[in-house]
Formats: sequence, C-alpha cells, structure tokens
Amino acid sequence: MRFALMCTDKVGALQTRLDNRAAHLAYIESTGVVEQAGPFLSPTGDMVGSLVIVDVNTLEDAQAWAANDPYAKAGLFSDVSVQQWKKVIG
Repeated sequence: MRFALMCTDKVGALQTRLDNRAAHLAYIESTGVVEQAGPFLSPTGDMVGSLVIVDVNTLEDAQAWAANDPYAKAGLFSDVSVQQWKKVIG
C-alpha cells in the first residue's frame, strides 16, 4: 500500500534540514520503500517541508518509516501527517 507522508518544518529550521539532508537522502535510498519524494517550497524557494510517498504493508510501517527518518530524529518537523494514498496517474 502507498502512503503519503506530509511533513511541515518548524519555523526557522532550514539549517536543521541542511545539516541532516545527506542522512535523510541515504535513509531514503537504503530503505528501498520510497517511490517519490521532494521538499515543499516557500514563496522564496526555501525548503519548508517534505512530501514522501512510501510503498509499505501497513499504516504502522509508514509511521515507523517516518519516525526513523533522520529529519524526524533531528526534530525538524512541527507536524507529520501519514495518509493512505492511491496512485491514479503517473
């Protein structure tokens, strides 16, 4: 099943994001469950959140993936929403 992880960065946390970006990208690659991912951008082009689509067996698996993301462990996010998602196009 696919799940969309929608994550909002804490205000003023761009440096936390930058400091943990390499570990976050390595985690994505090493887990092998991410189908799509990318940052949300502010009107000025700064990264302010993340959208990650994972293909895992259960909601609990998606939540565990999100909790173990280096961004989450670094305290980057003010909010994380995990929602089952159905791919229709693309």
